[in-house]
Amino acid sequence: MHKNNYCVIMAGGIGSRFWPYSRTQKPKQFLDILGTGKTLLQQTFNRFADICPEENILIVTNADYKDLILEQLPGVKPSNILLEPLRKNTAPCIAYANYKISTINPNACIVVASSDHFILNEKQFKDRIEEGFRFVMNRDVLLTLGIKPDRIETGYGYIQISNGEVAGTSDNLSRVKTFTEKPDYELAKAFYESGDFFWNSGIFIWSLNSIMNAFDKHLSEVDSIFREGINFFNTDKEDEFILKTYSKCKNISIDFGIMEKADNVYVLCSDFGWSDLGTWGSLYEKLKKDKNKNTISGNTVFDYDVKRSIIRVPDDKLVVLQGLEDYIVIDTDDILLICKKGDEQKIKQFVNDVKLSRGDEYI
Repeated sequence: MHKNNYCVIMAGGIGSRFWPYSRTQKPKQFLDILGTGKTLLQQTFNRFADICPEENILIVTNADYKDLILEQLPGVKPSNILLEPLRKNTAPCIAYANYKISTINPNACIVVASSDHFILNEKQFKDRIEEGFRFVMNRDVLLTLGIKPDRIETGYGYIQISNGEVAGTSDNLSRVKTFTEKPDYELAKAFYESGDFFWNSGIFIWSLNSIMNAFDKHLSEVDSIFREGINFFNTDKEDEFILKTYSKCKNISIDFGIMEKADNVYVLCSDFGWSDLGTWGSLYEKLKKDKNKNTISGNTVFDYDVKRSIIRVPDDKLVVLQGLEDYIVIDTDDILLICKKGDEQKIKQFVNDVKLSRGDEYI
């Protein structure tokens, strides 16, 4: 692996769409959601440790989760954990990492990924990331990984490629034509049938120089406030500077702030069995199912005429379910959620309503 290869893992989200299993004190990235014996964060770190030197892997997270990360990744240096005092979306997160890396290695190439992705084919994933690193190394480009859709999906953003405009040496590389946020069903169906659209994985690869130029050009109001601390990164003054910076930094995503505006964006088309595991429905798609297409976690569950449902209950609780089709049933120590799978986008609203009514106790 190349010494200039860096990885930035974004691990600060609260995973509200996985409520009530994912809670503010311990969000989904710190949970073994897939039942593998490793948390999503641990799987992500191990995946990139095969691609980048471990000392080049940075984790950006909320300050509340420092101890969780040190517990789950005991080999990570504390200086490689970038603590955000406030949640301000992905652009500030990436800007922070850029300046942190710039004081260490101005020749860096960086892959940015979330901590909660599911990857089925690890070898093909590694091959694509390494191909991406080779492409961006000496080019002023911003690269995103696009995933070949295997179904009509309204929960993902989409990338349209420019057919016939291949960049570089691989047919998998194309210039990006348009970005589209989560479409309705009819538009998603049209995208799927056209063959010109790929899911936006939210995995990015670029050289440090290219992404910093893009911030300067398209998101200068974010870049300028981080630039003020150029002499503070990797010093004992960094934490104090970041606390002040985040209090005045705008809340904006890297997609909206830069990727949708830049004219040097390319997509590396991929098919390595990806999911962002953003919802219970996306998890359902990846888990083994019984003869009735149910996925059940719990030692004492009696189910009658239950079909195509995801059920997760405590091992020490006897649960009887009858007549449910396409449902989500999640039971924790203090919360029971029963929701139609087709309405799972409403879970964020449920969380907001509970918070307004009962405060943070159940969030």
